[in-house]
Amino acid sequence: MDTCFNIKDLDLYYGDKQALKKISMDIYKNKVTAFIGPSGCGKSTFLRCLNRMNDLIEGCRIDGTIMNEGHDIYSKNQDIVDLRTRVGMVFQKPNPFPMSIYDNIAYGPRCQGLKDKKKLDEIVITSLKQVALYDEVASRLHESAMGLSGGQQQRLCIARCIAMSPDVILMDEPTSALDPISTSKIEDLIMELKKDYTIIIVTHNMQQAARISDYTAFFLLGEVIEMTDTDTMFSNPKDKRTENYITGRFG
Repeated sequence: MDTCFNIKDLDLYYGDKQALKKISMDIYKNKVTAFIGPSGCGKSTFLRCLNRMNDLIEGCRIDGTIMNEGHDIYSKNQDIVDLRTRVGMVFQKPNPFPMSIYDNIAYGPRCQGLKDKKKLDEIVITSLKQVALYDEVASRLHESAMGLSGGQQQRLCIARCIAMSPDVILMDEPTSALDPISTSKIEDLIMELKKDYTIIIVTHNMQQAARISDYTAFFLLGEVIEMTDTDTMFSNPKDKRTENYITGRFG
């Protein structure tokens, strides 16, 4: 199986405080990998390492290696803009830009210099269709994205990410602010998107991890306690702490 990321002995510090300890794992292409664990255990911190979003935090320091396609993403010659184009991110709360639905999706390609109206139209329509949103918004592409429901806004944000043709989509609790119906739509979408993208999702919802992920990593106090295929994780965890968390006996 082809790997997307190879992480080895990753430590992360905020000043003197160590937030991640000796994280090592492989993340596979065209699979959904879920990170689970209690609040403050390092899931989102680690997710942000994969596209160097932690670079924006003052005092953050990283040791160890993260290899992507055989290249160390923390090497001095890494183009950060290129990395964040290839490794896109969808956040916990939908964050559409205060502009039209069309312009939300066309924004990234335009920033990269694409001016061809026909190509922009194609990217917008294709991206919206990939997230099963086109039929819902086809008649109002030039209306404000702020008028969409929360679930529609989150699918728009995923479409905006897709428009940049990433290899990987990072999702930081993408359904935590959504109602059950919208959550179900996003989950169905994730299952569909893994045909074309590698997806890594942080979730507090263990049922969600069990439903949609191929692999699951359990984080606790900045460490990965266990990582394996999801079926094994939920049916036969090797570590008692994992079992206690999954069965609700944690803490």
